[in-house]
Amino acid sequence: MPKSKIILETKKLTKIYRPGKQNEVRALDGVNFKLERSDFVTLVGPSGSGKSTFMHLIGLLQKPTSGKIFISGDDMTQISNRLYPKIRAKKIGFVFQGFNLISTLSAKENVMLAGRYAGLSGKEARERTEKLLSDLGLKDRMNHRPNELSGGQEQKVAIARALVNNPEIILADEPTGELDSKNSAEIVKILRDLARQGQTIMIVTHNLEVAKKADKIIKMQDGKMI
Repeated sequence: MPKSKIILETKKLTKIYRPGKQNEVRALDGVNFKLERSDFVTLVGPSGSGKSTFMHLIGLLQKPTSGKIFISGDDMTQISNRLYPKIRAKKIGFVFQGFNLISTLSAKENVMLAGRYAGLSGKEARERTEKLLSDLGLKDRMNHRPNELSGGQEQKVAIARALVNNPEIILADEPTGELDSKNSAEIVKILRDLARQGQTIMIVTHNLEVAKKADKIIKMQDGKMI
């Protein structure tokens, strides 16, 4: 049977925080959403709109208060919390604003570690890592540590790390937030090109110039998609 076009779906997804006995914060309020394979989508909205909470939920970093999350047709809300790290490692690639590289490891070691965690053999992790870093223009920087790289180079390493497990979805949280305009444009072009090659990508951003580069722009406000 052919794969469904829908790679991620949420149904009535809700997240409620209770910071105090009398307080209730409805960070996400019954969100219904579908993401298709090869989509290149940006999620925008003011601070407190719920976009980061939404990404944390679909990235399996938190559990919803209620509602459903389906990845490739599988209901993630019926799976034990202890299995979330393994599912994340195999199905989801993350790119963060602050790069989140391990400072004591080289670029190559940072990417290979993610591959090994996802279950790749040492040989396969090394081969994938070297190809990804070379394709991203970092062939001569593989053995450099993060403090020896520019911000743009660090984010390229982070993208390679996100790709090494051949994920079904890449979630990028403000991936250009710490970059200048030139490096921002280059990172967005890399992500756009990956989508053209069939990778499914969602970016959370405040930057409207970044948002405009996507195929679809989704706005969140008060915990709802509008």
